[in-house]
Amino acid sequence: MKIVVFGAGGRAGRRAVAEAQRRGHQVTAVVRDPAGHGDPSGARVVAGDVTDTASVERVAAGHDAAVTAAVDLSVPPHEFFTASSGALTTGLTRAGVHRLVVVGLAAILPGASGAPLMDEPGYPNEYRSFYLGHAAGVDTLRSGDLDWAYVAPAGDFDHEGTGTGRYRIAEHGDPDSRITYADLAVALLDEIEAPRHHRSTVSVREA
Repeated sequence: MKIVVFGAGGRAGRRAVAEAQRRGHQVTAVVRDPAGHGDPSGARVVAGDVTDTASVERVAAGHDAAVTAAVDLSVPPHEFFTASSGALTTGLTRAGVHRLVVVGLAAILPGASGAPLMDEPGYPNEYRSFYLGHAAGVDTLRSGDLDWAYVAPAGDFDHEGTGTGRYRIAEHGDPDSRITYADLAVALLDEIEAPRHHRSTVSVREA
């Protein structure tokens, strides 16, 4: 397959590129400034703006599916995630790309109580504006017709761990759960190759 990865310069994006390359796919890695990045896993690196519909359409043309791990911390979260979701929905559709897998955030998914994890007692909320930005981005995805899956760790990332090549679907969010970036990338690519979740969210945890 031909896969375009937005936000390919970040930790999750780099792992998604590497996993797609490992599986033999052709990958286009989209970053804001290619001069600041090497050639990740042999992928073609191009400049693109995930918040601009025309840019998304241009870089996605000719691809079969897309992954986004993009974030811009210099922009208010609500503004960034609604703009990027809107540009991806329209731009990918115009480019003929109908499958998008999004690197998600546990905080907005249901916890054990059924309420969003960020609303459960004791959950840290110093980054609540970031959580709400992610939630708004998902709402924007829901308003379009694109086939998407929002894949999030059940808790947080194991930043130092070694990937196992495995994961399991989590029944609900869990602040104590951890998964490596490498294993999340396995889940992302599985949703590209054999989609199981359509226009919905899913959380994953270590196997």
